[in-house]
Amino acid sequence: MGSDPIALPALNAIADGRCGAIDLEAIYTQPDKPRGRGKRIEANAIKLWALEKKLPVFQPEKTSKSVRLEIEAIDADAILVMAYGHILSQALIDTPACGIWNLHTSLLPRYRGASPIQSAIASGDSESGVSLMKVVRAMDAGPILDVERVRINKLDTSIDLEEKLSQACVPLLERNMESVFSGEAHPAPQDDAAATHVRKLVKADGVLDFRRSAVELANRVNGLFPWPGTRFENGDDVIKVGLADAWEESGTRGADGEVLGLEDGGLAIACGEGVLLLKRLQRTGGKMLDAAEFLRGYEIANGVVLESKEMPPLVS
Repeated sequence: MGSDPIALPALNAIADGRCGAIDLEAIYTQPDKPRGRGKRIEANAIKLWALEKKLPVFQPEKTSKSVRLEIEAIDADAILVMAYGHILSQALIDTPACGIWNLHTSLLPRYRGASPIQSAIASGDSESGVSLMKVVRAMDAGPILDVERVRINKLDTSIDLEEKLSQACVPLLERNMESVFSGEAHPAPQDDAAATHVRKLVKADGVLDFRRSAVELANRVNGLFPWPGTRFENGDDVIKVGLADAWEESGTRGADGEVLGLEDGGLAIACGEGVLLLKRLQRTGGKMLDAAEFLRGYEIANGVVLESKEMPPLVS
């Protein structure tokens, strides 16, 4: 059960026999949706993969009783879930003999919920990982069988981290799927007291508050790229930011949000602490460009003070 390309390496590993003698009986994914600028109805990458493998594909609008009856008819021993986008009922959770297992892209109990990849970078974490969790009714609260850790580099965006986590699923499944099917899997309960929660991101999360530290802002820019993306206003123009770095300087070089000019390949902005370097920029309707190339065709005057806007918290 999955609806996002992040699950493709895991699917390929299972289909290629790298995770033991597992037969894929069916794929469940989200219904076809309008995509792209033309809003044409298209299948997602998981459905296309399943069709190529000639596997049955089910696309229910919700996981109702009919889905549970389908699963019973398929007689699957286990279900693997990753980025599916549906809440599973307790009746469905109880159906497969070997349980339902979820590949969650965080080191649980940290970042339960909808945006763990973005939140890990935005929070300044140095590592993330994939947790293989047995599904229970509560959101991402099931016991953990194993984790695969990955490093977060300084200039990683959520695109970079998602690719690392996607590939990290493969050794995790290779180590553990045999025990899942043999009944020898013994997952450990999560520490609920240590749990943090992350919500679905919205466009309003993309504002920048230059009163904060440059490090915090750089993490936020990189974590929220490409969606919802961060931005600031220069006069009547909205400028999107695609990558950022930070100098941790003592003292101040200008008012919070003051444009300092092009430095070290980035548009330098004074912050509450340190200097923010905006490395990639985009005008509405234009292309995302390196800062130097962007500023050759568009002026952001030195000394201009960009407006700070309160940034909604991402983690609770």
